[in-house]
Amino acid sequence: MQKILIIGSKGMLGQELVKTFKKDKDYKVIAWDREDIDISKEKEVSKKIGFTKPNIIINAAAYNAVDKCEESKKEFEIAKKINGLAPGYLAKSAKKNKAVLVHYSTDYVFNGEPEIPEPAGCTHSCGSCSLHQGFQPEVGFDENAKPSPISNYGKSKLIGEKEVAKNVKSYYIIRLSKLFGSPAMGEGAKRSFFDVMLEAGKKNKEVKAVDEETSCFTYALDLAKKTKEMLDAKKPFGIYHITNSDSCTWYEAVVELYRQAKIKTKIIPVDGNEFPRPAKRPFYSVLVNTKLNPMRSWKEALKEYLK
Repeated sequence: MQKILIIGSKGMLGQELVKTFKKDKDYKVIAWDREDIDISKEKEVSKKIGFTKPNIIINAAAYNAVDKCEESKKEFEIAKKINGLAPGYLAKSAKKNKAVLVHYSTDYVFNGEPEIPEPAGCTHSCGSCSLHQGFQPEVGFDENAKPSPISNYGKSKLIGEKEVAKNVKSYYIIRLSKLFGSPAMGEGAKRSFFDVMLEAGKKNKEVKAVDEETSCFTYALDLAKKTKEMLDAKKPFGIYHITNSDSCTWYEAVVELYRQAKIKTKIIPVDGNEFPRPAKRPFYSVLVNTKLNPMRSWKEALKEYLK
């Protein structure tokens, strides 16, 4: 039996991880949240994990107030502790206890300007080249793309990635984007975009939605199942991109949400300037998965979630 420690167990993803692993008798699940451990304190992390001696540590805890840590130096320092240094403490403890570490990161480690792939054999001399005929490149950031965050939040998450890779070899860094699912149980937890827009659609005759920031949604339940699948299969350690299939803007997501929920509220597409926010967001941050079987479309996942 594998002893698995899930940190951030009351969060949107954490609670799905707990449910998913508890269904399998080959795992003994230990679920911790902020009242059980302060991951920003290295000595506490070392002591408590050393006493528990898990085979697998999953870190689903994170600071996700994207705009707050842009507005305040104090908040940015908190973000760097939780998203940046704390994963390093967990990595050290994982190494010491010969455990595997799973850590979650984000599409916000990228700047929103992916390189456009060229067809094999392209020499960039297009006088008589036919290689581009019918060629449809997969545009986005794959696991080997170079991170270049444009927000403090993204910078804090990239620090975490580096700290994990520096301090333990047996790790999985899983990047995701636009997480949605059942609301977190923790105090002050954020609701997902879909829950917020459902409420807005029921209260208003029209809503505005940003028709920018193209990326992919990630259903917490699907991500939890994929995480377990990776661990069960003993996939090679390293960085993985896990999102649901198909990309969209926020506006396109609201159109699909109201269609499925049969909400007749008018949806007005606007650009990002309509809702000024302190933190910059990547204009295009589709995560390209080159290592795993693709997950189902976010539209199908949304349909299940709404039920």
